[in-house]
Amino acid sequence: MKIMNPGRVVFCILVCAVCASAQSNRSVYTNLGAKSCRTIKADSSEAGSYVGICGGVGGYKLQVEEGDLRQNIQVITPAAQKHSLDLWTVVGSNFSSLGEKAEWRVRTQRGKVVPVSLIVRYNLSSPEDSTKTTSYLAVARITATKICVTDKIAPGAGANVAARAAADKSADKPCLESSN
Repeated sequence: MKIMNPGRVVFCILVCAVCASAQSNRSVYTNLGAKSCRTIKADSSEAGSYVGICGGVGGYKLQVEEGDLRQNIQVITPAAQKHSLDLWTVVGSNFSSLGEKAEWRVRTQRGKVVPVSLIVRYNLSSPEDSTKTTSYLAVARITATKICVTDKIAPGAGANVAARAAADKSADKPCLESSN
């Protein structure tokens, strides 16, 4: 039986640790508040409407939309293609509002930050009492071919951890269909 040189063992462990950490995802946040986004359109008549462009990562941006007291996000790619997350149909169609921040799950590839998924808080009003809300975490995959919601995480202890785990595995998941 041949015993490996201890120096080689340490070297192999270090190489594996560096490779593993280079492939792991991390979080970067975008503020979704109107003061942090550039207003494109705003109308305060009746139920009102709003469209704003918020920063992002890796050349991506987020377009926040509101109409009839419901909010949605469109992800804008570096090539200026818009992909609606259809939150108002996929997560729920009741009155809704977005959380204050979007969480991008990113990795570094060839020295560039590349988003692989997005997590947004989506607060849905109860149809019986609009003052009562349920706060979901919507997880969207971001791939070269498709951007869509793959998971709807219910509120509860560990929801943020569950959303990050779902986000990191979202690339191969199917898109959620309309909940209506």
